[in-house]
Amino acid sequence: MIEVRPGGRRRIDRVLAADYARDLDGLPLTTLRERRDEAAQEETDLSYLRRLLHARIDIVKAEQQRRTSEGAGSVVDQLATILADNALGPATGSGRHQSLEPTRAGEYRRRAEALVGDANLSDVSALSDERLAETLETFREQEASVSQRRREVQAVVDAFNAEIARRYAQGTASVDELLATERARDEDT
Repeated sequence: MIEVRPGGRRRIDRVLAADYARDLDGLPLTTLRERRDEAAQEETDLSYLRRLLHARIDIVKAEQQRRTSEGAGSVVDQLATILADNALGPATGSGRHQSLEPTRAGEYRRRAEALVGDANLSDVSALSDERLAETLETFREQEASVSQRRREVQAVVDAFNAEIARRYAQGTASVDELLATERARDEDT
């Protein structure tokens, strides 16, 4: 499960800290954007991890289905279809377009990363029916935890976006300022 540690140094600890998105109307626009971008990166990383867990869940479920239907072949033979079915299925979640690339999955996600990379769980055909069911339940629990934190982070991103939009709507922020800030940042790099 993904825990948030008050006062912690990890990005998720900062983004989900009680004071991170408090009193937004008092923050400078550059700070709003920086915090929004940091929260958006956290959302991207959580989404990536969630997709990895979904793929693992689909693989385990496919192996269970293969066993109950006494299907021929192996899950490895069906892997492209299993993963494509997940990718082509109906979209769920926030439906947000994410232009950021995931950074590494993050230190606080070690358990989920260990599950995804566990060589003992990689060969689902070698697992007993009981171990396969336990593995599926573990993946589902971890996915639920990741999804919950992702929703919390999305609320933070939404709060920053709403404040930025409010400032533009009221005329206290301008596109000219944004472009000037962007130009200055580009010149520094």
